Amino acid sequence: MDDSTPPLFAWMAWTPPVVVFFSTIAVMLLVMTVWEFRSPTVARRGLLPLVTTRGDRLFIGLLVLAWTVLAWIGLSDWDPRGGLLTGLLALVAILRWG
Repeated sequence: MDDSTPPLFAWMAWTPPVVVFFSTIAVMLLVMTVWEFRSPTVARRGLLPLVTTRGDRLFIGLLVLAWTVLAWIGLSDWDPRGGLLTGLLALVAILRWG
């Protein structure tokens, strides 16, 4: 850690992938918030066996993405980008049809 890191953020190793990860989550939340104000969500039942809103599907999709990547890394020797791609496809499917 260098001296330019504010003490509030000193506990985290702020590497470029970590910054991209948290920035992406922040942008997704911002976009979902604006979308909610412009077009309020309607709870619906899709492929998931429960009634969900857009925010619910985003949360569930992010959990599926995380668990897919972790399982891919932990259970195989294949390239981790395959797990990321698989998780992203699952996230998009859940957001669209979940």
